[in-house]
Amino acid sequence: MSVTERKFGELRTGEEVRLFHLENASGAYAEVLDYGALLVKVCVPDKNGSLVDVVLGYDDLESYEKNGCFFGAVIGRSGNRIEGGKFLLDGQEVILAKNENENNLHSGPDGFEKKMWKVEEIAEEKNSLTLYRISPDGENGFPGEFRIAVKYELTDNNELKITYQGVSNKTTVANLTNHSYFNLSGEGSGDVLGQYLTIHGKYYTPVRDSQSIPTGVYEEVKGTPMDFTREKTIGADIDADFQQLLYTGGYDHNYVTDNYAKGNVRLIASAYSPVTGIAMDVVSDCPGVQFYAGNFIQNEKGKNGHIYEKRHGFCLETQVEPNAVNVEAFHSPVIDAGEVYHSVTGYRFYVKK
Repeated sequence: MSVTERKFGELRTGEEVRLFHLENASGAYAEVLDYGALLVKVCVPDKNGSLVDVVLGYDDLESYEKNGCFFGAVIGRSGNRIEGGKFLLDGQEVILAKNENENNLHSGPDGFEKKMWKVEEIAEEKNSLTLYRISPDGENGFPGEFRIAVKYELTDNNELKITYQGVSNKTTVANLTNHSYFNLSGEGSGDVLGQYLTIHGKYYTPVRDSQSIPTGVYEEVKGTPMDFTREKTIGADIDADFQQLLYTGGYDHNYVTDNYAKGNVRLIASAYSPVTGIAMDVVSDCPGVQFYAGNFIQNEKGKNGHIYEKRHGFCLETQVEPNAVNVEAFHSPVIDAGEVYHSVTGYRFYVKK
């Protein structure tokens, strides 16, 4: 096990960006930048023992400075959408930056994925890297000075564990996630429609229209194209004549995951590529997961000269429900001043026989 680092590039501001390489005993590795705490590579063995990079991304820093698709991004303070870019907190209206229609998406422009992070700890014995930043009071409108740390740990059983921990000096919203796009056939291999997916969620949160704000209720997936409770290919129903899929151009919905209880890390989803034999289990303590099938990727110049197009990767973003801060029936993303925010998500890779 080892953690090494090297220079990745320089920002337009002249700041140096470092790349951290986490490698386990099997030779599998993950790479992370201190810019945005971005996950730029996950290389795991396929059925032939060859290492395959299973996340979409870029080879150069300039592309990550733009990164309109949020490849590999740590999203904060709040993943997904907040309707109207506002909410009530302790009886006061909080106004956020609006960056998608009239809504706040992934916390607004220049979120956590566009900030420099600092190294808190490199633990060789755990094969882990912890990065932190202090989000100032009022950043993108969010109240409170929020100190947040993200730990990446690559275990010897090829699980990439991401742990978020933070505390604010004011009541605020905290709902962090990772926006990596996976392609278990390898980045740049084409679309993911033939890859298999299971989501352990009997309910999802339907959206009102193409702006993707939930209606505020749960609906059963059973009997609809939204049902992934039994393994099926991502492409099996993605183009079905079903209003929810028409609104969003394919899957881009939050699933309410089974057996949620605060702090309960359990299996919430699994995916598999018959091409490489690579499978992935997703475990988390979050109540929901956004399944996004990469419907809006278009002509992205990615790693190794590859061009990424529509549905060339999929996201499984662990979270509370979109717009939860405005919907009493959803799980609350609000934390009190001094309360410790803590969340864990793991992506475990293996070869499926």
